[in-house]
Amino acid sequence: MAAGKEIRGKIKSVENTKKITKAMEMVAASKMRKAQDRMRAARPYSDKVRNIAANLGKANPEYTHPFMKHNDVKAAGVIVVSTDKGLCGGLNTNVLRAVTQKLRELQAAGQSIQTVAIGNKGLGFLNRIGAQVVSHVTQLGDTPHLERLIGPVKVLLDQYAQGKLNAVYLSYTKFINTMRQEPVVEQLLPLSSDRMAEQAKAAGEHGWDYIYEPDAKTVIDELLVRYVEALVYQAVAENMASEQSARMVAMKAATDNAGNLINELKLVYNKTRQAAITKELSEIVSGAAAV
Repeated sequence: MAAGKEIRGKIKSVENTKKITKAMEMVAASKMRKAQDRMRAARPYSDKVRNIAANLGKANPEYTHPFMKHNDVKAAGVIVVSTDKGLCGGLNTNVLRAVTQKLRELQAAGQSIQTVAIGNKGLGFLNRIGAQVVSHVTQLGDTPHLERLIGPVKVLLDQYAQGKLNAVYLSYTKFINTMRQEPVVEQLLPLSSDRMAEQAKAAGEHGWDYIYEPDAKTVIDELLVRYVEALVYQAVAENMASEQSARMVAMKAATDNAGNLINELKLVYNKTRQAAITKELSEIVSGAAAV
């Protein structure tokens, strides 16, 4: 019964794995609900900041913020938002594939590229392909903190404001629902007043005239910086919600597959055990008949 003993060992090993994946599924389900609540709580703020920024951009045409100017240089920045941990299905693979496609397009246009990595997986990927990583932040935990995100992202924002970059792109995984997450690569800078106005109009907001205190430049400078920071924070919150949802689905699939494998191994074990018993009975009967 050497084969039977080996099969019993495999069954025990798969059962232990199933316990781990089941526990990870339950933990991911709990974190997913919190991450979704956090993501939904951040949406109203980012929407309101976007609407105000759109109205201010139209209301004060005599001043143009550096974030809304187009720079004529051959350089671009890319912010890559990924997870710190794996075991979340094809979440990171999909967004990194989209990033790779964008990098190829920029390189084909003859542009040099600077990147910022948010998350371990994105940082490892950018290092492997030899991209220039100017800053990064990892180990964000289950709750994103804006003060930890501002520093790395500000490197690219400052370079754009100084005219050293012609565009900054933001890549992350957008949360659609528990079963669907969509990789997104969108332009963060330059900010388009037309695009912001369209988003404000789609949200059903009216245009307003503003009284600036102390002056238009100070207010618009502060607001647009907050607007960009809100976009980055919202992207990280969306990515974290997508991560927990993808991990829960992946661990559920792993648990189900482990259960199916255990049933198949038990069937093979029973067949092997029955064959061994049948063989022993045949040998006993043959010996008795010979006697």
